[in-house]
Amino acid sequence: MAAIPVTRFRSGALCRQLLLTLTILVFSCDACKKVTLHVPSKLDAEKFVGRVNLKECFESANLIHSSDPDFQILEDGSVYTTNAVLLSSEKRNFTISLSNTENWKEKKILVLLEHQTKVQQQSHSKEKVLRRAKRRWAPIPCSMVENSLGPFPLFLQQVQSDTAQNYTIYYSIRGPGVDREPMNLFYVERDSGNLYCTRPVDREQYDSFELVAFATTPDGYHPEFPLPLVIKIEDENDNYPIFTETTYIFTVAEDSRVGSTVGQVCATDKDEPDTLHTRLKYSILQQLPASPTLFAMHPTTGVITTTSSQLDRELIDKYQLKIKVQDMDGQYFGLQTTAICVINIEDVNDNLPTFTSTSYVTSVKENTVDVEILRVSIEDKDLINTANWRANYTILKGNENGNFKIVTDPKTNEGVLCVVKPLNYEERRQVTLQIGVVNEAPYSKEVSSRLAMSTATVIVNVEDQDEGPECSPPVQTVRIKENAPVKTRIDGYKAYDPETRNSNGIRYKKINDPKGWVTVDENTGSITTFRSLDREAESIKNGIYNVTILASDKDGRTCTGILGIILEDVNDNGPLIPRQTVIVCKTVMTSPEIVAFDPDDVINGPPFSFSLESVSDSDIQRMWRLTKINDTAARLFYQNDPPFGSYTVPVRVTDKHGLSHVTPLNVIVCDCVTEDECSYRIDQRTGGGGQLKLGKWAILAILLGIALLFCILFTLVCGATGAAKKPKVIPDDLAQQNLIVSNTEAPGDDKVCSVNGFTTHAVCSSSQGMCGTMGSGVKTGGQETIEMVRGGQQTLESCQGVGHHHTLELCKGGGQHTLDFCRGGHVEVDSGRCTLSEWQHFTQPRLGEESIRGHTLIKN
Repeated sequence: MAAIPVTRFRSGALCRQLLLTLTILVFSCDACKKVTLHVPSKLDAEKFVGRVNLKECFESANLIHSSDPDFQILEDGSVYTTNAVLLSSEKRNFTISLSNTENWKEKKILVLLEHQTKVQQQSHSKEKVLRRAKRRWAPIPCSMVENSLGPFPLFLQQVQSDTAQNYTIYYSIRGPGVDREPMNLFYVERDSGNLYCTRPVDREQYDSFELVAFATTPDGYHPEFPLPLVIKIEDENDNYPIFTETTYIFTVAEDSRVGSTVGQVCATDKDEPDTLHTRLKYSILQQLPASPTLFAMHPTTGVITTTSSQLDRELIDKYQLKIKVQDMDGQYFGLQTTAICVINIEDVNDNLPTFTSTSYVTSVKENTVDVEILRVSIEDKDLINTANWRANYTILKGNENGNFKIVTDPKTNEGVLCVVKPLNYEERRQVTLQIGVVNEAPYSKEVSSRLAMSTATVIVNVEDQDEGPECSPPVQTVRIKENAPVKTRIDGYKAYDPETRNSNGIRYKKINDPKGWVTVDENTGSITTFRSLDREAESIKNGIYNVTILASDKDGRTCTGILGIILEDVNDNGPLIPRQTVIVCKTVMTSPEIVAFDPDDVINGPPFSFSLESVSDSDIQRMWRLTKINDTAARLFYQNDPPFGSYTVPVRVTDKHGLSHVTPLNVIVCDCVTEDECSYRIDQRTGGGGQLKLGKWAILAILLGIALLFCILFTLVCGATGAAKKPKVIPDDLAQQNLIVSNTEAPGDDKVCSVNGFTTHAVCSSSQGMCGTMGSGVKTGGQETIEMVRGGQQTLESCQGVGHHHTLELCKGGGQHTLDFCRGGHVEVDSGRCTLSEWQHFTQPRLGEESIRGHTLIKN
């Protein structure tokens, strides 16, 4: 009894749950507003009918279904016919079901198809009703399908103004398609406001038209503002997608991995963007060669990729694809275009070069060089004349002495084996080489280094030939003491016959003996000293004396070698002091350093001992002393305050074995701070005679004195010239005076010049080659001479001796007056017709007149 209520309760709950589910399903299925599409009476298959706003009805719908199989609905709401449709009646309808499979919701849209003529009739019949409906004067959305089939004129919509209830209204339009290009495409009925299109429109040419509608009364009054009307041209899938190129050419490397990009194709569609009409899908229709399938194409991007890693250029080097692009997202009724894609397979080094033979045999004569002895060939399947095909040969073994090299012939790709260093039959009669070959480009596959190289063996047989003597080694040495007596005989250079390995029948002679010290025995090659040997001679380097020997056989074939005679040193030279003149600056008490060296070998050289060589009647030991610095140098000190001057100090230097040499040092004691300032120097060419060296200030003072003297002389010359030009001022007895200034470094030659009808002998410079009436000045060894000549013959007198000399001579007639400014200041006046008082009387007025003029000339 207790179980019955429970069962009833459970049954009731189940019924209520089922009822609730059915209610939800019923309420979930809702209807959206009706959509009317105006169509012609006949529709072709796959023809665009119109577009329904599916998002407005059910945005989350993922399943679309048409109740009429003659119509297909796409995702964007476009309605297409699947078959040809003929409207037998004026109306036809079907339902579009939109559902969401996740929440079981479903909505439906009723689509009503009306014939175009019916619409126009209804518009005309209901014109008055529409006017009474008080429609507002506002922009009305309007559209038309491109390439419409009519019938034309095609009704688009009606434009009305609310003021038509009170006035008689006339309607008109302006804009593109009316009074601007394209002309007369649209018109409006003046009284009814019905807007018509007169012919089909291509959306790709005009995607919309912006018109302006006007409402006016018969008297021209505008009760409404101008109304903008936008007529949108609905797109129809009337343009085929077009590839950017008719033939695409791509390249991909052989052995590429799966998924490697080959290239990308691209197509364009003139239809409306972001619609199914321009949603393109790419695909491959055909591949040649067909098998195996190696390429794939991304349907959206058009990128071609590889689907296999078996691309092999050596089998097939080119593929051709026939590709397709289709709009409407690739659906079967979409428009499509095809193109050709050529894919070239790029070569990689995936084939190793291999020798056509694994072993080769060749021969070469000994002593030949730079000859080709063998050519080897290879096989390589890679592309010819590329780095993947060109070969690099190498010698792996057997060429330790560098006798061979192998190069590549760029035309044939063969390996050319050459001899670059002569072979010796007597040393080696057969050579076995191992050669290898690789490509210029690295091998693309991962293999061991041993497998990545092809190898072959080359046997080279060396052929014997009769050859001349061999000078080996080219430099041979012998030893001899440098003090060996003349005609000492020692071994010489030895050449040998490579065939017999001995020196029989070989003759020798020397072709270079720099000092002529030795002679060479023609038959044995031994040498005999011809002169005394000296290891310390200038041309001997490192104690080796080189003699060049020529060896020849009976057939006249020769070879050349060098015999190095090592001169063993003997202690035959005492230590020397190279610097034999030293300076002692007494002011700063300097002590010069004395350095000695021994021309002999080191074993006969330092350490040296230094000592002063005593002379019986000299004070060497009292004035000088030596202090040793190191094994090769000592320092010289003075004692007992020697006066300034030059001294000879003999110094004896003794080597380690007791052999000594005395060097007389010329020591100059000078009043200086540094050696460069010393006023004494040793003239080595004249035996060491000392002379005074003037300082720079003394030289400058002498030059200034000479310049001042020249100024005075120039003033005197100018005065004498001015006096000659004024005969009234010059006395009669002085009319023939001439001032001769001599300034030359040599006595010159005597020239005879005619002046004023009589002969004057003057000293003229031979370098100038001319004689003037003013005479010439003579300067010889620091002597300056001024001569004043009148009549008679002039005489040039010189003051001999050390110092600067000035001589002034005044001659009148046969007598002369000489002013001699010599070293002691002695003045001598010779008797004559012209006295000193006369000279002063004549010169002093003119010196006053001409002094200013002379200084001016000197300045200029």
